Amino acid sequence: MALLWYTPTMEVPVGRGVYCNRTLNLRSVRAIGYDMDYTLIHYHVDVWEERAYEYTRANLAAQGWPVADLRFDPGSVIRGLAIDTKLGNLVKANRFGYVKRGYHGTKAMDFDAQRQAYSRDIVDLGESRFRFLNTLFSLSEACIYGQLVDLLDAGALPGRMSYEDLYERVRGALDWAHLEGKLKAEIVADPDRFVAYDKEAPLALLDQKHAGKRLMLITNSEWSYTRQIMERAFDPFLPGDMTWRELFEIVIVSARKPLFFTSPERLYEVADLAGEGLMRPVLDFVKGAVHHGGNAEQVEQWLGLDPARILYVGDHLYGDVHVSKQVRRWRTGLVLRELEGDLEALRDYRPRQRKLLDMMRTKEELELEMSDERLYAQRARKRYGPPPPGSQKAHEERMQSLRARLVELDQLITPLAIEAGALHNERWGLLMRAGNDKSLLTRSVERHADIYMSRVSNFLFQTPFTFFRSPRGSLPHDQE
Repeated sequence: MALLWYTPTMEVPVGRGVYCNRTLNLRSVRAIGYDMDYTLIHYHVDVWEERAYEYTRANLAAQGWPVADLRFDPGSVIRGLAIDTKLGNLVKANRFGYVKRGYHGTKAMDFDAQRQAYSRDIVDLGESRFRFLNTLFSLSEACIYGQLVDLLDAGALPGRMSYEDLYERVRGALDWAHLEGKLKAEIVADPDRFVAYDKEAPLALLDQKHAGKRLMLITNSEWSYTRQIMERAFDPFLPGDMTWRELFEIVIVSARKPLFFTSPERLYEVADLAGEGLMRPVLDFVKGAVHHGGNAEQVEQWLGLDPARILYVGDHLYGDVHVSKQVRRWRTGLVLRELEGDLEALRDYRPRQRKLLDMMRTKEELELEMSDERLYAQRARKRYGPPPPGSQKAHEERMQSLRARLVELDQLITPLAIEAGALHNERWGLLMRAGNDKSLLTRSVERHADIYMSRVSNFLFQTPFTFFRSPRGSLPHDQE
């Protein structure tokens, strides 16, 4: 298939940008490592997570739990939420950890219930009670947990357990190591059902390779699965007889991230590439070979590069980005596939957003004027300070008029504000917003990802020589 042609002067489609938190000069980056699942290879999330959900549900049913009528609801959860295992809630917090929206089980929490639960508590991801949904792989787990909270509250589950006990039972039923093998067997048997092919990704990597970047594939998936999926997703879109293996200087499978970045794991070479993947221990990497395990320190030594010249791109906020940045000081890129939907929703909402902002500015002006009138009336009533410009009665009448105008304005603002809060996801709104503030997920992205994007192929709208510059940070006292 013919490769697509892009130039960096082309208009970037909505959601296909590369967004910069910390200035990154790609010219100085000499090696780029990539994760595979949900980074180089994208999946149809609803299909994948529904199968994970069904395996979990079947496991619970086999234990005698009344879960036959439960169904996966893909709209009920998004990445960036936190499960509060102490209270059985699913919550979305802003960058400071204050809960802005919450569900107890599958039931929305009203303002009073939310305030009662979290008036003294913030979402602190360092506390064991909060489990952060920082990857798309956790959506099925959160969905069924919320449904089981409803059953627990109704007294329909066997035995006595807390919400935290329930979460541990769900984790046990998920049995990820066992589940992953079953799911991957299904994917290999019918990849077109699960894999969302991106024919532009191979070209993005070709650009980087021919620009002198040393490319690496570092994945937790085992060799057999990696080989079959990469062949299916990459080889048809490479020139001539080129294969995906030729893109990468080293391939590391079964990397066991995040331990790959923190621990001295043993290194093996996969000796039987076409068969069962038999391995032999080795002391160092071999160019062009496939390796099993190893660790990031060995990679740095083999490349002979300072950590600041290595960029690692992945989708897992902790296992890929946080640890590689915090421990190894590699440069980092995060793939947020859902970002495209957010930005498309914002584009479509923009005319109404301008209308909402105009009305909010008018509301602020009226509120300021009402505050003035209230202060004038107070001074007139208490007889202190400089004389107000009118009588106490005049200021009180003006307050009543302003209050009526604010009520009318709120009636116009409310439906637009509700619509803004439900963009892209009716329950939770935008991925990176919590009300008017940044979400807790966004704060984590800012701290650990130098750049972020919706797909690896977004690099096509830049070049391998781009100097990414972070925007000037805004402060509340900045002048517009």
